[in-house]
Amino acid sequence: MLQYIEANENDLNRMLDLYNYYLENTTVAFDHSGISLEEFLTRVYIKHNKYKTFLIMEKEFYGFCFITQFRKKIAYTKTAEIGIYLKPQFTGRGFGPEIVRHLETTAKRQQIEVVIASISSENTASLALFRRLGYTQCAHYEKVAEKFGRKLDLIHFQKIL
Repeated sequence: MLQYIEANENDLNRMLDLYNYYLENTTVAFDHSGISLEEFLTRVYIKHNKYKTFLIMEKEFYGFCFITQFRKKIAYTKTAEIGIYLKPQFTGRGFGPEIVRHLETTAKRQQIEVVIASISSENTASLALFRRLGYTQCAHYEKVAEKFGRKLDLIHFQKIL
């Protein structure tokens, strides 16, 4: 059974290393190269009252997941974005539904009513996961990003909790 441990400052480097792996080797995230710790801290929250970042653990560090600010406007205070990053050796093992349920439960506790997932069109596993979990596709931005010489679509899913 997976454990979810709220991340702290001591966890940032291993989370950033995993995130940078995805930036440098995949089209899951659209940055072209690794980012700094300062930039990473604008995307995940540590010790925040509302937005949470969790280590995903069992016998070891499997990855991390988070609930983050959707937009920096007061009108969006009940909406948040969620994300999941697992070490490559732990993807495809069926952990997704449990991790998303954990994020949804946490979001409800934080009085968040709508969660958004932003997914690259090439991330077929995540697209299938969110469809299977009852998320509604609410946007499809065609060819809005370019990485590794390819034009990429960005697809947004939402779920009203």
